[in-house]
Amino acid sequence: MSRQPVRQRSRSSLVLASVAASAALVAGSVIPAGPLLPGPQQAQAADSGGKKILTVAVSQSVDSLSPFLAQTLTATSVLRLTNEYLTNYDPKDAHAIPGFATAWKPSADKLTWTFTIRKDSKWSDGVQATSEDAAWTFNKMMTDPDAATANGNFTSNFKKVTAPDPTTLVVELKKPQATMTALDVPIVPKHIWEKVGDLAKFNNDKTFPIVGNGPFTITDFKVDQYIKLKPNKNFWRGAPKFDELDFKYYKDQDAAVAALQKGEVSFVSNLTPAQAASLKSADNIKVNDAPGRRFYALATNPGAKAKNGKKMGDGNPALLDPAVRKALFESVDTKTIVDKVFQGHAVQGAGYIPPRFSSYFWRPTDSQQITYDPAKAARTLDQAGYKKNSSGTRLGKDGKPLSFRILCHATDPNDKAVSKYLQEWWSKLGIGLKVDCLDNVSDPWLAGEYDLAFDGWSVNPDPDYVLSIHTCGALPATPEASAATDNFICDKQYDDLYGKQLAEYDPAKRADLVKQMESRLYDTGYMNVMAYPNAVEAYRTDQIKSITTMPEAAGNIWGQDGYWSWWSAVPADDAAGSGSGGSSSTGVVIGIAAIVVVLAALGVFVAMRRRSTAEDRE
Repeated sequence: MSRQPVRQRSRSSLVLASVAASAALVAGSVIPAGPLLPGPQQAQAADSGGKKILTVAVSQSVDSLSPFLAQTLTATSVLRLTNEYLTNYDPKDAHAIPGFATAWKPSADKLTWTFTIRKDSKWSDGVQATSEDAAWTFNKMMTDPDAATANGNFTSNFKKVTAPDPTTLVVELKKPQATMTALDVPIVPKHIWEKVGDLAKFNNDKTFPIVGNGPFTITDFKVDQYIKLKPNKNFWRGAPKFDELDFKYYKDQDAAVAALQKGEVSFVSNLTPAQAASLKSADNIKVNDAPGRRFYALATNPGAKAKNGKKMGDGNPALLDPAVRKALFESVDTKTIVDKVFQGHAVQGAGYIPPRFSSYFWRPTDSQQITYDPAKAARTLDQAGYKKNSSGTRLGKDGKPLSFRILCHATDPNDKAVSKYLQEWWSKLGIGLKVDCLDNVSDPWLAGEYDLAFDGWSVNPDPDYVLSIHTCGALPATPEASAATDNFICDKQYDDLYGKQLAEYDPAKRADLVKQMESRLYDTGYMNVMAYPNAVEAYRTDQIKSITTMPEAAGNIWGQDGYWSWWSAVPADDAAGSGSGGSSSTGVVIGIAAIVVVLAALGVFVAMRRRSTAEDRE
């Protein structure tokens, strides 16, 4: 979707704080800074072949390089490399650790949070990074609606933000907010961004290098061609070991895989089962097949509209009938999708949050669950007044043939394969389906010009963001305005639960509220989570000696919450070895049985974001 929705939004990823960290947070204790990982050695001098370049193949377009606007996974993944957040996530288990802030402490009533800002962070142009930069970032989001486009849910409850001195940031809240150690907001340099006029039109992609304070700095960008980054030699945790990090765009996934086999790129994600199988036997290539952090779903147009009540788009009104949505979902065989399309590299869908995040994972009850039953689907439509004519075509209430359109990502083979099954299954109901496979599904999606769409979001350590995109507050103010909504869902009962979970500090109680939200989202029937795909990716071992997965036990490389993968990556010919790059577990091929065991042991939380191509939208 545009910004890109199906933004498998970057804001990606994995679990909330560990139980111990959560207990400390609720108790109001200060979480001290301390070296999480040993800093890597400085990047090695170029070898005889020139610079050591790590090239990552991507298929998703960048919606914006502005931290205030970026929502696609590719864009937000890049921003995690260039701009620090107040806190980061431990690569082992994703509990909150120091980032731009070295410590944090809530007041007794949890309405005031004081963050200690590190003294050893500088912007890439040499200017000292201070609490004033963070205060300016948050205040801009609180006062300028355009600045809140991507991450406004994190600051909507902020009452006042001040920087009493260079190392102290004070955030006053309107009511308690459980996401204060998971504010996935890139901090920007005030001295650069205060000069920007219209944030809605500023994509931050014309002047290079782009000033940031993360482990990398963006040096060049060409739309749908590449993004080039260089190491920040002064990064406080230590500079990356590669001389350059390039993200190279491939519209065709087969072309990206061919480039990997030739050594033209170092890493490829979102592999199909056939691609993964062929690469497992290839020389100098390692396949990582791990539990996924996103979902794969069917989304229906719920009657797109703006906050001002004006209708948007041209969605088929028949989908406003719960009986029609239920019948369609009763005719979707998710087991076949997992077995035939994903060929076992996925888990059957259930609730909104994937099983990798067990604390928030929810399943419908037996009486609540919509199961595959074509005969029942036909009866559902018959009883609701949608009868077949003499030729077997199902008719709508207007007497016209019942037929829908579905938005499909042109770069995603899974969308195309599932579409064929849907056409077959729904044709038996007498319902037609036109498949619109587009390079850019965002524009029609955000305009409400669709009936159904393939949807999916990556997961963050805290579930708030992906929950927020289904609230009424995420709708655009007007049909012409930008917004953070995923699918135009607006439900008062869901919104009430959202407000309660946001204010709940007790982890168990909050998890229960989140599950109630998932239950409500399921019952409204506007989305059908069909599967939870594995992260299936590969890299060249003759280019990358070691790299950190997240979580380390069995996790992904692409689209992490944090900068661990590309920051930790060690060149294959680096004589220093992999130990200096922090925790540098290499990707491991994991069988489905092993995945289940690992998941049970991890017991982690999470959230997610939407896709705009085959990749997760963060």
